[in-house]
Formats: sequence, structure tokens, C-alpha cells
Amino acid sequence: MRKIKTWAAAAAMLALSGAAHSALINRGGGMIYDTTANITWLADMNYAVTSGYAASGVAPGSMGEIYTDGRMGWAAAKSWADNLVYGGFSDWRLPTLNRFDTTCSHCGDEGDGFGLQYFGYNCTGGELSRLFVAELGNKVGSVLDQTGDTAEQIANLALFSNVQSSNYWSGTEYAPNTGIAWTFYTDGGGLQSLDDKRFALYAVAVRPGDVAASVPEPQTLALALMALGAAMVGRSKRQR
Repeated sequence: MRKIKTWAAAAAMLALSGAAHSALINRGGGMIYDTTANITWLADMNYAVTSGYAASGVAPGSMGEIYTDGRMGWAAAKSWADNLVYGGFSDWRLPTLNRFDTTCSHCGDEGDGFGLQYFGYNCTGGELSRLFVAELGNKVGSVLDQTGDTAEQIANLALFSNVQSSNYWSGTEYAPNTGIAWTFYTDGGGLQSLDDKRFALYAVAVRPGDVAASVPEPQTLALALMALGAAMVGRSKRQR
């Protein structure tokens, strides 16, 4: 029982050590941890090009065309993310958008029991929309235009590379018509919208959890060891 309490104390120190960090943490190796959503983003927002995937002839866009700038159809984008192995992890995927996101500026009812579908500006209820709107300041014009952004949003954008002022796929299909998927426009003031899956858009990958969870940062590990040492000393004194 005492051993369990000792390790619990160390775990508590681990949790507290990360509490002071901002929502986005650079874990190194091209991976950014989002502490709010508990997901890790691929820092390269056009890795399909950087990795050579887009030039390999396996990323068809609308009507089957091949693009070499990173754009691809939804099926190809999903396949790319689902099969990506990066940083020793193989559970990458496309980020989500939330069709029930009431923070969006507009909504509509498609009928047939699907309920209200939310779209428009200022959406923060999906993984992709929250990243761009809340963390990167994509509210007016292009996400690359940082006029009016906070210092934290400016610093957050600098964590990423190859950010496209264009449209990104989400992994969320449109329920009333699965030939359509939810997308996010980073060049139109941060717009949650819909596109035909055959269109050619950009893609970014995300994975669940923190890539550093199994390997603590040096300072975090030091704090945990200090807590463990203190607990062991206290236990030794009580046993004398």
C-alpha cells in the first residue's frame, strides 16, 4: 500500500509540472502536443509533400487528377493519415470537426432526423477548428495574417511549418450525405464548411494523447524522482 501511495505522489508531481505550460507544447521531432484536447499534431501541415507522398502518384484529387502540392481527395487524405508512421507512432488520423458545434456562427436543419448542422465562423468545438481559431488566431482573412493575434497565438503558429492558407480536410463525414465531408477554410476567416469528397484539399495528421507520456521530459522526470526520494526518506524514518 505504501508503494502505491509513493508512486501516486510521483504521478501527482508529474501532473503538476505540466500544468503551467500553454495549450500547445513542442515535443520535438516535428510533433506538437495540445494539452486541452489531449492530442498530438504533426507540426508539418503539408507533410504529404515533405515526405514525398504527394509526388508518388497515389494521392488523387477531384475526378482522379494527381496533385503534387499536397492536395488530395478525401479518401486519399484519410488513407494517408491512417497509414502514416511517424515518430514511432502508427495511430495517426485526420482531425475531427464537430457538426453539433454551437460555437459556430450558422446552422441549418437537413431534416430526416439529422438535426441541426453547425457551420460558419468562430467554431471551436472540433479538433481542427479549435486549433486554427482558438490557438492560431484564424478569425479574419488568412491564418497567416497575424494582425490582431495575441502573443500566444503568434508563438503557436511559429510551432508549425508549411501551414496552408487554403482548405483542410477533416475526418468527419457529413451525415446526411456521405459523399461530402466537413472541411476547414484557413483563408476565409476560419470557416467550417463542407466539400465534395472528390475535391482536392490539404491534410494534416493528428494522434491521440501525448507522445512524451512514456518518456518524460528531463525536468519532469527530475521532479518525479525528487518526489519519490522524499517519500522514500519519510518511509525509512517511520520504520526506524
